[in-house]
Amino acid sequence: MKKLLTLSLLFLFISGQAQVDVKAIDTYIEQARNDWNVPGMAVAIVKDGEVVLSKGYGVKEIGRKDKVDDNTLFAIASNSKAFVASCIARLAEEGKLSWKDKVRDYLPYFTLYGDEYISSMVTIEDLLCHRVGLGTFSGDVIWYKSEKTPEEIIKNAAYVPEAYEFRDGYGYTNLMFITAGEVIRKVTGATWESYVKKNFMEPLEMSNTVISISDLPENTAIPHKPTLESGTVPIEWASWDAPSAAGGIISSSTDMAKWMMMNLNGGEWDGQQYIEKEQQNLLWTPHNNFKLSERSKESIPGRHFAGYGLGWSVMDYHGTMAVSHGGGYDGMYSRVMMVPDLKLGIVVLTNTMEGISTPLTYYIANQYLKKDMRDWSAEYLERARSRNGHKEDVDERKAARKMETKPSVEESELIGTYYDPMYGDIIVSNDEGELRIAFEKAPLLSATLEHWHYDTYEIVWDKEHAWFDFGTVSFELDNNLKVEGIEFDVPNGDIFFHELHPKKK
Repeated sequence: MKKLLTLSLLFLFISGQAQVDVKAIDTYIEQARNDWNVPGMAVAIVKDGEVVLSKGYGVKEIGRKDKVDDNTLFAIASNSKAFVASCIARLAEEGKLSWKDKVRDYLPYFTLYGDEYISSMVTIEDLLCHRVGLGTFSGDVIWYKSEKTPEEIIKNAAYVPEAYEFRDGYGYTNLMFITAGEVIRKVTGATWESYVKKNFMEPLEMSNTVISISDLPENTAIPHKPTLESGTVPIEWASWDAPSAAGGIISSSTDMAKWMMMNLNGGEWDGQQYIEKEQQNLLWTPHNNFKLSERSKESIPGRHFAGYGLGWSVMDYHGTMAVSHGGGYDGMYSRVMMVPDLKLGIVVLTNTMEGISTPLTYYIANQYLKKDMRDWSAEYLERARSRNGHKEDVDERKAARKMETKPSVEESELIGTYYDPMYGDIIVSNDEGELRIAFEKAPLLSATLEHWHYDTYEIVWDKEHAWFDFGTVSFELDNNLKVEGIEFDVPNGDIFFHELHPKKK
């Protein structure tokens, strides 16, 4: 009788999984895309080692008819971090390094916030779980739109301020994944990009995937930026070549489906073992736990704890484990979510900066879990539309502007080279009557400076930027009205110009 009951429950479980209506999910995705005003996206669902959906929705560029398909490329951004972690796991399995190895054994110049002892203690494992003591996104201004090499970026990162004690907090840091990429280069003698292509992408037949905008094929989506003034507008692809280990992979739903199936199959696919099960288990083990707020638990029921493994976020979810990661790139968002016990994987790739990917992954996962099958997209959309991003910050600054004021010094006194150890040189010049600002090895950040009030100037960027628009720079004067330095105020949630404090040479 007990055996019969067990078989009956198993049958009901299998039947429940079989009842998932993929066509209904497909319809829901398209409706959500329209509701969120997303120009184009691609979604893949894998289940039990098979692709049950891999499809494009919408168009590659707003205002054009070229449709997205399952091979269209999108930036996966920080979903690249799992690839970096997998490369390290493979090298560890091969005995070429150890997770507990000190970073300085490979990169002697590696330094954190001027602390020699801490710098000597940081391990490869520490790099990949956001516990080194840096604040979330702190120092991203070093690499953003920069032509610096990874080594130059890492050396500049020595001046990023400490946010909390070593291994005593969580601060999401792209800089440490750039560092991990350089560790791979040091160990293998090849770039991390070459290593991941040879050991993962090529054997998995991820034939569409690239790791540089210089390699983009014709079938590529165009990034978009939502604006209050002009609606959703296309923007240029930004190069993430230097920080590629933090987020440079550009892929398709078809290729990402192969990546997920390998991960869901214990690191093995088509007879080839890519990651040993023991190593994969390490990647999916929480190395840095963090508190879930009551609001977070209410907005996503079924979670009790969460943390970060190595290149992956991990959590409990309705009695099972979920592994996930998000990605934010200039004009593109992405999300991967896997439920290993169900052998279920979901990837959502979009060509705009709208938060549609998270509710879609939860909606799809819950169709298979048969839990909390509410309208996730509608709820998240209502929440997103109630926020103004940094508009209030910008409006506050504009309202505080004092009209009909004059600078304390002549413009000629502002011209010169300003140096910040975390960044390098920042040059203020006069170009055919215009006051200009330029950033070392980041020509795309060049701008004109127009007088705002007193000794503050508005930064009028030459190019459209994804993460920020309005910004000002103030010139600091000593008691004798000698220009000493500059301070930035560029409201945004990621590229922290205010961390720079350049002084005039």
